[in-house]
Order: sequence, then C-alpha cells, then structure tokens
Amino acid sequence: MTVQVRPPAEVVPAAQTAAPSEPAAESSLAHLRVFRGEAGGPTRYEDFDVPVGEGMVVLDALHWIQANAAPDLAVRWNCKAAKCGSCGAEVNGRPRLTCKTRLSDFDPSEEIVVEPMRTFPLIRDLVTDVSWNYAVNRSLEPFTPPTDVPQEDWRWQQEDIERVQEFRKCIECFLCQDVCHVLRNHETDRPFMGPRFLVRAAGLEMHPIDQADRRPYLKDVGGVGYCNITKCCTEVCPEHIKITDNAIIPLKERVADEFYDPIQWVWRKLRGTPDAPTRAELPVLQAAPAPAATPASTGDGDRAEPMQAPEAALPPAPKRASTRAKRPRRRSDTADETPSEG
Repeated sequence: MTVQVRPPAEVVPAAQTAAPSEPAAESSLAHLRVFRGEAGGPTRYEDFDVPVGEGMVVLDALHWIQANAAPDLAVRWNCKAAKCGSCGAEVNGRPRLTCKTRLSDFDPSEEIVVEPMRTFPLIRDLVTDVSWNYAVNRSLEPFTPPTDVPQEDWRWQQEDIERVQEFRKCIECFLCQDVCHVLRNHETDRPFMGPRFLVRAAGLEMHPIDQADRRPYLKDVGGVGYCNITKCCTEVCPEHIKITDNAIIPLKERVADEFYDPIQWVWRKLRGTPDAPTRAELPVLQAAPAPAATPASTGDGDRAEPMQAPEAALPPAPKRASTRAKRPRRRSDTADETPSEG
C-alpha cells in the first residue's frame, strides 16, 4: 500500500476563466483558487472570481463555477444541509463541509483555497476515494445483544441511552479522519482505525445490553494507543461530537484497565488467559517515495496526494471469547414506563 506524492499544482490565472455576464463590483466578488486534476495526472490550481450573494456558502460558489466557468469541475455533494457529509473538502487548509462554510466568514480580500481531503486518494478535482473507511467499518464486530433475552424484553435506563446518543449524530463526513495526524502523515507501520471508528466502537461498547468485548480489537487491531488526544478531530466535527473526551478517552481507560492494570495481569496469569489475542490485520497506509521528476514549483510547495485506498476489503474481525463478565439482566420496568406521546 503506497501513497503517491501530488506534484506541485500549476496556477491558471483568473483571466482564463469565464466572467459573469455583467461586471460586478469588486467588493461583491470572492476569489477562489480551486484544486484541479486527476489521480496519477498533472494537477493545478485555477482561479475564479465568483459574485457573492447574501447567505452564500463555498458549495454555492463551486456550483456557480460549474455553471459559468468550469462545467467539468468534479464536486461531491448531496443534501446541501450539512447532514449527508458528502461535500467535505479543505478550505484554506482546514477540513470543512463546503455547504456549511459561509463566504461571509472570510475577509473580502482573502483568497479562498479549496482542495480535496488530503488523507484520502484523489479521484478528480475535489472528489476523493473514502472507501477505505467502509472497509474498516466492516472489521468492527457489530451490535451483539443477549441471545437469551427476546427483543420485546430488552430494557435499559434513559441515562444509558443518552450517553451513546451523541455518537449517533455522526454523519460520516470523515473530516475527523482527514485531520487526524496519524492517518494524514502516514508515518506509522501499524494500522490505525481513526477517530470515526473509535466513535462507533464507543457507541457499541457503552450500549447497555451489548455483550461483545471489543477491547482486544481496539488494542491490537484498531490501534487506539496511537491517538494522543490532541482533539483535532473534535475541533472539525460539524456535529460537535466530543470525540476525544466522550469516546476515545473512555475507550483508552477500558483498554488500560483490562491489559495494563497489574492486578488484572496477575488474575489473567492465574486463570491461564493469554495476554494478547490473535491479531487481525488492517491495511496499513504507508507513504511512497517521491517521483523522480516533478513539474516546477509555483511557490506553494509540494502538496502530498492523499493515501491510496486498500485493494482488498478488510477481513472480518475474528470472534474471540469474551473476557468481560456478562451483564446481569435488569428487572423489567414495563409498569414504570411513561406512555410515549403520539
């Protein structure tokens, strides 16, 4: 698995792009520099002067460019309501949803640079291949309810659900994966699942009736120890999920209690339980050497191309014997329930 190096992008002057039908006042124009190019080919930046209307977001500006200047510009989007997570890109170097980034947030004289998410393989222009994330998702053991309790008898407390409800807000925009320096820099020879799937693992691990034990997976396969809780992922999350505080740190504590607590270690030795489970491998995203020849630099410096997607899907997570004590069944509180309002 290799990571190609994106050659320095050429800059196309704004004069080469189509102009609006009527000249607009200078104060009502936004200057966008948009990344263009395909995987394995030459890349460049093209400049566009976009007329600004009230309430416009970066995605609106990209749509204007498609309609008036560059109809072949590739942009991924869907809902334009910050709920599908499709339009993620890097705006002035920060991972953002383009449908949620207002042009009014920038100074009128400021240049707005729009680039694809650098962590993932480039497809074309602002579109990247995020399929690696879905392969990682398949490796996680899914929700595992008790087999001896029928579904109609499942009961839990409201406070237990409120704890994991935050994680359900994730729209899988993968901005947290893009900003995570462990994935972005490709400097590790060991796999790391990234903050998005640590959030999903936390939602499963903290579910009140889930019976699976994913702590060995988190330690030996998911690489939870690589996260050094810089909170970059929390800062870019459009749903304001407290990824580090509410998901990653509790998972680190659970893994530490199980595998690094000296009393637990002695107890495992007495029971004859092995310290390390059978390891399953995630694809490791490694950097490749720079190409022998690259075009002349434009002053912006070399820009690394996103990592390559794995060629094969991840193997399913091996089933391991659970070392967690089975949760006791809670008493049925049907009589205490308040009928839901219709």
